[in-house]
Amino acid sequence: MQDTRNTSHLFVLIACIFVSCLLISNIIAGKLITVYGIVLPGAVILFPVVYIAGDVLTEVYGFQKARLVIWAGFLCNLIMVAAFYLVLAIPSPEFFDGSSAFSLVLGMTPRIVLASLLAYWAGEFANSMVLSKLKVFTEGRFLWMRTIGSTLVGQCLDTVIFIIISFWGTVPNAVLGQMMLYQYLFKVTFEVVATPLTYGVVGWLKRTEQIDAFDEGISYNPFKLNA
Repeated sequence: MQDTRNTSHLFVLIACIFVSCLLISNIIAGKLITVYGIVLPGAVILFPVVYIAGDVLTEVYGFQKARLVIWAGFLCNLIMVAAFYLVLAIPSPEFFDGSSAFSLVLGMTPRIVLASLLAYWAGEFANSMVLSKLKVFTEGRFLWMRTIGSTLVGQCLDTVIFIIISFWGTVPNAVLGQMMLYQYLFKVTFEVVATPLTYGVVGWLKRTEQIDAFDEGISYNPFKLNA
């Protein structure tokens, strides 16, 4: 197993992309969009990038490094939500006429906040764990199978948890099922289409960093950050 304790600037860059796409996705998730008549949360256009970045982190640097970044994303999400609520709670001057629009866009309801946090946590850790274990099982072969297989599991959890908690009782059940199905298919398709890019980035990082982590004998406990 490679030593992954040293932190490189490339690792930090991938982690920043991961967290940035996560936060932006959570902001735009409240906007429903229609694609050829299919209703989807706006986050589908960007959130799959979070999973691709997570795959790259786990594949190159290992589950332990990815686990830290997943928790960093969770913490940043909490900070963002707290900042939104604080700003919205402070009165605006009389001449400012954008309060209603600001509240409409950024005043996320508690159920949306809960949905995004739980869905992200469950989906990302499942994705990273499956990818890590498959890498050991396949002895580092079949990257395409590992990235797509882990996405099938992680995105399923993420999609079902987020859609049910966020929209149950607010949209017709038929639309709810449609949103889950098509969002899941969209995200998985995104991952499949991006597979050549994932191969290129992973290969380049491994050559540049001279690292290829195999998670043998590690703890997959998401709450155990130091081992």
